[in-house]
Amino acid sequence: MAKPTPVASPEEAAALRRRLRRLVATVAAGSADAEAFDEAAEALAKLRDAELAPRKDRAVAAAGGVGKGGAEAAAVPEQFLCPISSEIMRDPVVLASGQTYDRRFIQEWLSAGNRTCPQTQQVLSNTILIPNHLVRSMISQWCTDNGITLPPVENQDEDLITNNERKTFSKIFERIASSSSLSEQREAIKDLRLLTKSNSSLRAAIGENPDSISQMISTVSNPELENNADVLEDMVTTILNLSIHESNKKIIGDDPLAPPFLIRALQSGTMEARSNAAAAIFSLSALNSNKVKIGELGAMRPLVDLLEHGSMIAKKDAASAIFNLCMLHENKSRATKSGVIDVTLKAIADDLLVDESLAILALLSGDHETVEEIGETGGVASMLGVIKEDQCKRNKENAVAVLFAVCMYDRTKLREVAEDENLNGSLAWLAQNGTSRARRKAAGILDKMKRAVHHTHYSC
Repeated sequence: MAKPTPVASPEEAAALRRRLRRLVATVAAGSADAEAFDEAAEALAKLRDAELAPRKDRAVAAAGGVGKGGAEAAAVPEQFLCPISSEIMRDPVVLASGQTYDRRFIQEWLSAGNRTCPQTQQVLSNTILIPNHLVRSMISQWCTDNGITLPPVENQDEDLITNNERKTFSKIFERIASSSSLSEQREAIKDLRLLTKSNSSLRAAIGENPDSISQMISTVSNPELENNADVLEDMVTTILNLSIHESNKKIIGDDPLAPPFLIRALQSGTMEARSNAAAAIFSLSALNSNKVKIGELGAMRPLVDLLEHGSMIAKKDAASAIFNLCMLHENKSRATKSGVIDVTLKAIADDLLVDESLAILALLSGDHETVEEIGETGGVASMLGVIKEDQCKRNKENAVAVLFAVCMYDRTKLREVAEDENLNGSLAWLAQNGTSRARRKAAGILDKMKRAVHHTHYSC
C-alpha cells in the first residue's frame, strides 16, 4: 500500500509559490530552456498537492501537530481558518473589507497586485493590514484547550530605511510644516497619506523623527486646514497608516497631540475619517499604556456612538476598538456608562454585528455594573435567543458566558431562564454539545437552577 503524500507545511507551500512565480516569469520572457519547463511542471505539481490537500489535514499541518487524542479529536472552528489557505491562522489580520486572513497569505495576495478582497470581491479602499488581536487570542485559547501548539510567527526583519526614503520623508514634511501655500500643504498631506499606505519603510521612518507627528498635527490645526474635511481625513488616515508599524504604536500613543486629535476626528470627521480614527485607536490599543491614555481622554463615548450610527465598516472598526480598550478593567466601566450595553443588545436584536457585540458583552460580563445593566435591559432574553438560534458555537459560548454572569449576580433571573429551559432545553443541549467553556457555563446555570428548585421545595 502506497504511503500518503505528506501535507506540505505553510512555509513549503509559500516557497513553492515563489519558485513557481520566478519560473513562470522566465518562461513568459522567452528565455527558458527545457530544464526550466520541467522544473516549473514539478513545482506546479507539488503546489497542486499542497493546495488541494484535505482541509482538516492542512489545518493540522499548519498547527504543527495534533491535539489531545490525535487530530480527529480537534475539529478546527471555521472562523479560525484562513479563507485563502484553509489553515489555522497564526497572525490574523483584518483587511479593509472587514474580513480576517492570515497575514502571510493575504500579503502574498496583495503583493501579486490584487486589490480586491478574496472572499467578497470588494474593491479595497486601502491595503492596510490591522492585527486582529481578538481572533488571535481566541485561537490561542482554543489551541491551549485542545493541546495544539502553533509554530511561532516568523520574525520579520525591520524595514530598512534608505537615504532616498529619508529624503522623501524630509521633503514632504517640509512642504507640510513650512509651506506658505495652503494648497501646497493640502497636497503634501495627501501625498504623505498615499506614501505611508504603500511604503512600509516610510512608515518606519517616523521612528527617526518622532516629533514630526506633533508638528504635522499642529500645522493641521490652522483654522483654514482644520475645517477642511479632506485634510482631516488624510491626516487621520496617515496616523492609521503609521500606527501599523509596531514600533510606531508607542511613539504615536506618547505624542501629546495624536490621541486627542484622533478622538476629535471620531466626533466630527467624515464617516471615513471617523472609521479610520476608530481603526487607528484599535491599532494603537494593542499597547496597554495606550489603552490607559485613550480611555482617560474620552474615546469611549464617540466610539459607542459610531458603533450605533456608523456605516457597516465604521461599526466594525468601532467594535474592534471598544473590545481592545475594554481589555483594560478601567475602560469597562467607561464603556458601560457610554451606553455600549443598549447599543450591542440592539445590534444583536437587529442581527447586525452579532459576533462583535457578543464578544464585547462577554468581555464586559466580569464587571458587576455591566452585568446589572444587562439583566435590567432585556439581556437574558437576548442571550437565550442566541443560544437557541445562532449556529455559531463561539456566539453560543459568549452568550451563555454572559447569561451565567447575570444569573450569578441576580438569582431572580434564574426563574426566567428556567421557564425557557423547560420549553426549549437549550442549556441542556449546550452542556452536552457546546465548546468546553460553553459546557461549563451551561452546566453551572443548570446546577444553580436545580439548587434554587430544591431550596424552594425545602422552604415550603
